[in-house]
Amino acid sequence: MYKVFVDGQEGTTGLQIHDRLVGHGGVELIEIDPAKRKDVAERKRLLNAADLAFLCLPDAAAKESAALAAGARTRLIDASTAHRTDPAWVYGLPELNKAQREMIRDASRVANVGCHAAGFILLMHPLVSSGMLPKDYPVACHSLTGYSGGGKKMIAEYEAPGRMRFPIGAPRHYALGMSHKHLPEMKQYGGLDHAPAFNPIVGDFYKGMAVAVPLMRRLLPRKPSMKDMHELLAGYYAGERFVKVMPLTVDGNAEGGYFDPMGANDTNRNDIFVFGNDENMVLMSRLDNLGKGASGNAVQNMNLMLGLDEGTALG
Repeated sequence: MYKVFVDGQEGTTGLQIHDRLVGHGGVELIEIDPAKRKDVAERKRLLNAADLAFLCLPDAAAKESAALAAGARTRLIDASTAHRTDPAWVYGLPELNKAQREMIRDASRVANVGCHAAGFILLMHPLVSSGMLPKDYPVACHSLTGYSGGGKKMIAEYEAPGRMRFPIGAPRHYALGMSHKHLPEMKQYGGLDHAPAFNPIVGDFYKGMAVAVPLMRRLLPRKPSMKDMHELLAGYYAGERFVKVMPLTVDGNAEGGYFDPMGANDTNRNDIFVFGNDENMVLMSRLDNLGKGASGNAVQNMNLMLGLDEGTALG
């Protein structure tokens, strides 16, 4: 049985991965003594004792852990942003293209995808790679996430006993300087010449995510219809277990005309939707920001790397 270590088990993603591994059945979880979790020598020992380790740490600490495991047989999955555009690391989004799954299977170093980025890239990459969307298209993206995406500090803020409903009870735009840590991977793996104008929003719900990309048909060279767009995406993801292109209907996908960002919660799914009309359309990704956007996708990568069934311990 493979030995697996979660470095940074105390964080939101680390805890989620830990819980999935406890009931996995195909791996043995090795754990650090809580009193030694900042002991570099002990972390190095466990990193080097594992067949595979998850790095669920801030970027600087993830780089430190990767260095501690340098030269070891241990395979790594980094959940931070530290290595997502590093050419020495394989990008951990199995559905990116036909080659990515095999690259992950063979990799010793995998950088797990970011939550906003997962939904965005799964929309953009097929369109850009097919030529449906020009690489220099002025892409805008709005992404609504539950507050668990902000980690322990934000969770504590939202769940504080007796906290006021406002201001944090209302949806809040953030990253208003138009800079966000997911932008480099969104640009690179979306296949774009320029980073999107990205507008993330946090809502007063624990988890769930809706990533929206509006498109103007008149600016697209092929002037695709909604049906054209839907058929391209459906064909690209045909046969995928965790990425589903939903039927081309508003009534069946938005109850009362309102979209549910929590409809993929507690799964490893990314659901894709095409909405709009003859002039403008909006592409939507729906995922659990702690599932396909974090721990679920990380465990999916682990399963591939260890030669296990890809869906083990995933909803």
